[in-house]
Amino acid sequence: MTITMIALLAAAGFLSGAVNAIAGGGTFLTFGAMTLAGVPPILANATSSIVQFPGYVTSTIAYWDEISSRWRSALVLALVSVVGAFAGAFLLLSLDNPSFRALVPWLLAAATAVFAAGPWLKPKASAERPANSPGSVIGQFLTAIYGGFFGAGMGIMMLAVLGVTTGGSYHHLNALKNMLAILIAAVAIIVFVGGGVIAWPEALVMIPAGALGGYAGVWMARRVPQAVLRWCVVAVGVGLTIYYFVTG
Repeated sequence: MTITMIALLAAAGFLSGAVNAIAGGGTFLTFGAMTLAGVPPILANATSSIVQFPGYVTSTIAYWDEISSRWRSALVLALVSVVGAFAGAFLLLSLDNPSFRALVPWLLAAATAVFAAGPWLKPKASAERPANSPGSVIGQFLTAIYGGFFGAGMGIMMLAVLGVTTGGSYHHLNALKNMLAILIAAVAIIVFVGGGVIAWPEALVMIPAGALGGYAGVWMARRVPQAVLRWCVVAVGVGLTIYYFVTG
């Protein structure tokens, strides 16, 4: 890697950690930077899972009070998240790069649309219902399959599904989402590392930068409007979608 490319990857890792802490959507930035670095799409997608993982861990720790009081009711959702993530990750490994490359623009277009609609999909406070209802289990299983296969926009999808099926306050739902996301990401990482589809040089540049970005995101949240960062991420998603459609 050139010095310029290392700087680009580090910047993408830092910004992905920051926007994940504020508005979400860091996968668009890491996937885009690795695309520019010439990383094949399957490796770029799998490596993004590792780069995003530290942020999921710190978010889960930050919500520990909410999680510690409700984790028993979420055990079924945790189980289906693990099973769904394994299914999605193995589905990714079953494809070759040309096959996955053909799907990427459509996946990016859908994820960008969901991310742009995030403010309207944000769940409103409602009466809390059991987290192990059939609707919750089915919805989370499908979300976990998507998360194991292609993680962009997964957090917003999960919040929307949990808001409809389980209810509760936003912080309760966000805590539950973070806990389930860490399980999905951990499973995906295990499968992808075992499958040898991690671009380690790029990952080693972006992981520490992402951790710093996640810490700095708290500072940025007090000074940069969330809408500004959200639409910057949407612009990256639109640009990536156009790039993959045009070069397909």
